[in-house]
Amino acid sequence: MTILLGLTGSIGMGKSTVAAMFAARGVPVFDADAAVHRLQGPGGRLVAAIEAAFPGTTGADGVDRAALGKTVLGDRAALRRLEALVHPAVAEERRAFLEANAQAPLVLLDIPLLFETGGEAQVDKIAVVSAPADVQRARVLARPGMTDERFAAILARQTPDTEKRARADFVIDTGGALAATEAQVDALIACLAR
Repeated sequence: MTILLGLTGSIGMGKSTVAAMFAARGVPVFDADAAVHRLQGPGGRLVAAIEAAFPGTTGADGVDRAALGKTVLGDRAALRRLEALVHPAVAEERRAFLEANAQAPLVLLDIPLLFETGGEAQVDKIAVVSAPADVQRARVLARPGMTDERFAAILARQTPDTEKRARADFVIDTGGALAATEAQVDALIACLAR
């Protein structure tokens, strides 16, 4: 029987790095963000619907994420309209992925907004990637185009790290060396993929 492990963590906590560690060890990984990029990229099946709902936010390369972000960040109604388009499409992608990997002992679902979207009900166990707040802040503000205001707006939409840690079955600390994080990933795989 396949164990579905939900992986989540706030922005800048190292979730993508941890997901890549699982993938490198042969664990099938569904990346919700990558699915969104495909759906919103050139020829993506959500591009027309997003343009209809948010005129001027798409082009030849698909959705202009910066323009769309400016349109929906801070506007709860607009964000809900966008989520109503994106979440069902991502769910379809996830279903197809799970069917294709039904024989794997462990499957990782990399879902940034796991708690915020009720995704915890769809997984067997939850791992939260976490780092100290100062490490998180430094990582996020080093990203191109990131500002204090944008960082604050993103954090305001996410469940606080302390709450995520409290609700998780496992916490993967990414505040130290990569080797320490890898050791935590190896131990978790050994525990779950028996």
